[in-house]
Amino acid sequence: MKILSAEQIRQWDAYTIANEPIASIDLMERASREFTLWIMQRFPQKAYPIYIVCGTGNNGGDGFAVARLLQAFDYDITVIYCLVSNVCSEDNQINRQRLENIPVIELSENAVFPVFKENSILIDALFGAGLNRAIAGYWGEWINYLNRQSGIKVAIDIPSGLFADKSSEGNILKADFTVSFQKPKLAFFFAENQDFIGEWEVLPIGLSPEFQVETPFYTIDKSVRQILKKRKKHDHKGTFGHGLMVAGSYGKMGAAILAAKAVLRSGAGLVSAHIPACGYDIMQTAFPEAMVQIDENEHIITEIELNGNYKAIGIGPGMGTSAATAKALKQLLQQTNTPLVLDADALNILAQQTDLQSNIPNGSILTPHPKEFERLFGRARNDFERNHLQRTKAKEWQIYLILKGAYTAIATPEGDCYFNTTGNPGMGTAGMGDVLTGVLVGLLAQGYTPLEASLLGVYVHGLAGDLAVVTKSQESLIASDVLEYLGKAFQ
Repeated sequence: MKILSAEQIRQWDAYTIANEPIASIDLMERASREFTLWIMQRFPQKAYPIYIVCGTGNNGGDGFAVARLLQAFDYDITVIYCLVSNVCSEDNQINRQRLENIPVIELSENAVFPVFKENSILIDALFGAGLNRAIAGYWGEWINYLNRQSGIKVAIDIPSGLFADKSSEGNILKADFTVSFQKPKLAFFFAENQDFIGEWEVLPIGLSPEFQVETPFYTIDKSVRQILKKRKKHDHKGTFGHGLMVAGSYGKMGAAILAAKAVLRSGAGLVSAHIPACGYDIMQTAFPEAMVQIDENEHIITEIELNGNYKAIGIGPGMGTSAATAKALKQLLQQTNTPLVLDADALNILAQQTDLQSNIPNGSILTPHPKEFERLFGRARNDFERNHLQRTKAKEWQIYLILKGAYTAIATPEGDCYFNTTGNPGMGTAGMGDVLTGVLVGLLAQGYTPLEASLLGVYVHGLAGDLAVVTKSQESLIASDVLEYLGKAFQ
């Protein structure tokens, strides 16, 4: 699904109005009706007083319409009309005039703030997605006052004060829920905004499906199932490819086991694990399905021989960053043109020895977490800047750069960026990245392109976590649970 800017959404509205055709006030009514239904489903108890804070723009017009619609279902409604501008939009004015028998408190600059009843619901329709300046002064103090209220806060389309397409500053409403229309905002996918957005949901409002616009931003959703290859009756282990996982060191053999298991659990036919000699018995015992390739060193990886017909190679989990291991990584980079999956300590070595970066094969997949990303590419001032840096480096290096997080982001060599929609906070624990690396290697081994492997891999990995957490809970979820549920996720 495409993620559009606030300006592109405005253009989409205008296109729908012109081509459906539909009057703008009726399109506003459509959006307000969808939001009202959401409120009624989420908060069916009509005993709670509802305050709707409206501004002078179209976001405020939505708020007025919602007030009228909720009143028709006997909700206790009070509107607070904030005169943030001397000019109000036409649709705002129309919906303001449609209010009947609803208390309206007009709030002009320097007025005393009203007192809210306890256990109330506050609906934010003050400033919309078109906002491009920080909210300060009296209206900034008003937003801070709203934040101090104990009731549940729900934002219409976007929390007031939050920028849709760039890093925000100034005073911002802290919503418990954000209900947006038609498409999510880019701001929803970045950690710096989580305290303002709360839980978010997107409601369709019937904007024209014929509207076309280009964007570099997308979400990964269940339509990714279309990528999944169907298996034929006479396929065999050779059909599904042979993956090599270079991983592990003394005390960190668990990373190698998790990654190697994930290679087969994601569908590869064969997996070999290149590990230090100390891990031989461990790997053969914990994962008898793997073939084991022993390094000459007892405790670390020092030399990698490509003596098999490997369709995909992953390197990094738990292998350390010693000088000898760095030399082995250099050797691997110099002897293969096949796209690699580089994770964990392989990324840390690349950050330390920048001369190796030019040897990364085109189409390789790098999977840093935020700190590894920072070591590789430097610190960004905010999440938007970091995303720009991610997309820039993916183009510059001609790689697929997977930045792990709540909405894992995949930047492509073309400069596009895909945000994953599966996964949960329970997956923020040791070994989860090792499993993802194995999944990516397993998919590449089967012949998926690096883009297909990245999209399918992060989605299935997160989905396995979502399935596992139903019985395991977020608190007790571990990487082995995600491995266990990969099969369910593929189903």
